[in-house]
Amino acid sequence: MDSQTRRFANHPGAKEAPSSALEYRLEEDRNPPMRGYPLVIASAIIERLPFLQKILWNNAKFGQAKYIPDLDGVPWRIQPDVIPLADGTSPGKMLELEPELRQPQPASLAGRFLSVADYHELYKSGAARPVDVVTALLPLVDPGRELRSEYADAWARTHADELLAAARASTARWAVGEPLSFVDGVPFGVKDDLAVEGFVSRMGMKMNEEEEFFRRVSKETVWPVKALQEAGAIMVGKMNQHEIGMDTNGCNPSTGTPTNWYNKSYYPGGSSSGAGSALSAGIVPISIGTDAGGSIRIPSAFCGVYGLKTTHNRACHMSSSMCTVGPMASTAADLTIAYRFASQPNPNDPVQNLLAISTLPDPSAKKYVGVCRKWVATADANVLEIFEKSLAHLTTLGYEVVDVDLPFLREGQLAHSATCVTEAAADARARANDPDNFTRLLNPANRVTICAGVQTPAIDYIRYGQIRTVIMRHLAFLFARHPGMLLLTPATPAAGWPIAPGDQAHGCVDANKLIRNMTFVWLANMSGCPAVSLPAGYVDPDQGEGVLPVGLMALAEWGMEEQLLAFAREREAYLNDVYPGGRRRPEKWLDMIVRAKKWPATAAAVRKQIEKEMAEKMAKRAGRGW
Repeated sequence: MDSQTRRFANHPGAKEAPSSALEYRLEEDRNPPMRGYPLVIASAIIERLPFLQKILWNNAKFGQAKYIPDLDGVPWRIQPDVIPLADGTSPGKMLELEPELRQPQPASLAGRFLSVADYHELYKSGAARPVDVVTALLPLVDPGRELRSEYADAWARTHADELLAAARASTARWAVGEPLSFVDGVPFGVKDDLAVEGFVSRMGMKMNEEEEFFRRVSKETVWPVKALQEAGAIMVGKMNQHEIGMDTNGCNPSTGTPTNWYNKSYYPGGSSSGAGSALSAGIVPISIGTDAGGSIRIPSAFCGVYGLKTTHNRACHMSSSMCTVGPMASTAADLTIAYRFASQPNPNDPVQNLLAISTLPDPSAKKYVGVCRKWVATADANVLEIFEKSLAHLTTLGYEVVDVDLPFLREGQLAHSATCVTEAAADARARANDPDNFTRLLNPANRVTICAGVQTPAIDYIRYGQIRTVIMRHLAFLFARHPGMLLLTPATPAAGWPIAPGDQAHGCVDANKLIRNMTFVWLANMSGCPAVSLPAGYVDPDQGEGVLPVGLMALAEWGMEEQLLAFAREREAYLNDVYPGGRRRPEKWLDMIVRAKKWPATAAAVRKQIEKEMAEKMAKRAGRGW
């Protein structure tokens, strides 16, 4: 469908922001970092004293919005729920997988990651079966094993009995040549904040059996996960995350911090930290995560993989003005495959199934990339160098670079942060047996963060909605002026977040780094637009051994996920074939297909041990009501 004739429900209308709103005010954040025992003591005091919570709220500059004169008379908007509508020619279900998505990457390719296509060919050839893959996976992903694998920190829990049953069912289908789909037998993971039948979603929190929330077993599976399962893909388990998703580093003293396999001295990014870690290690090729402030895109960038923040409500309707569900993957092709399965229309979701299926971009259309130079210039020099090289290469492919201005870049980011902590505080309160004492379920770092969110006045929350309206209108204006434009930025302004000594014990609060880390990602959440993060190069670290991946990010108009996915596949070719040295794998990357092929030779003894441990776990789970 031509971008000029596309139809939307809830469209904001195209309107250029006033010139005063387009001025970018650089401010230095002065939020005091806290870690270690001082953090523990401070959190205990802050959660009891509302006036200190208000000081933190004011110090974060969350109250600036009510003093912006350009917002007077602007209608406020709580949800960025722009719905691209079908036109009668749009497909009614997911797009078919093109031949290029079904082809494994060349075996000779440096830095080659395994893909869905590799698993499909494996099962088709009979060289190994889904049950072999799963049996090889279990010792690596089960966090409850006595001899815990170093890769298990990416996982919250698995149900080995159900996992093996799904693998056997897939194996039986392949044995008679009747797989359900291209992803039948492919292993994938699910972030711990998403509902999966039979699992408790602990959201990265420490288990507390006194609280009803931690005994609440999900009776239904969230649609994107269910769609993959119905296609035969095998859900390995729930994946570790930053506690309740409230930071971008992935540090979790409650359930453990997943490893950044490119450099263990750096965090994996968050909050979908387990997914980023497992994907970069080669454990699974795809996963399903959530993103309210870069929680898919930031760990994808830090861990050198691919992540898609979808159009608001695209994969499923969520009770949030910021958060969406989307795929993460080891390759751009797999990101596309996972997206298409996970975003199919859900007949039982009256909001999600209204969104027209995203379709492939017109190859003859003019290609634009928009760059807000003053915004991008805030990135570190080494990140900016990789960005500029990517931008220069795009011009050789026929892209026209358009300089653009964006409104409320500072004010909008603060409004985004304040909205996130406010909604998170409301959600956290609803989870507790005693709503007046809800912070006791959280670790010290999140007690501080969430206590600030409690202090947001309604008038400020409404003002944030007015900022959202101005931003969405201006983006619509840019998309109307340059149809099909992609707004290009680095994924993060810095390559990685270094681990500080002692953080693993109690966590850390560094709002300055948190806000800076979200410099570019917040715009997609605030506006509801889709955005993709993809690896664009590597830089040397300031500490530890290894390299640090650098992510590139593109934001598109509402409903244009397929345009972003095509762009990601195009940039993957650049990374593989043009970038010096090509794509790199972490030193401890695992070839799960090789492991699966070798597995039957030693399976008997190990399977017996797994079944013994499984029986013990089932007994414990039954005793605890899990």
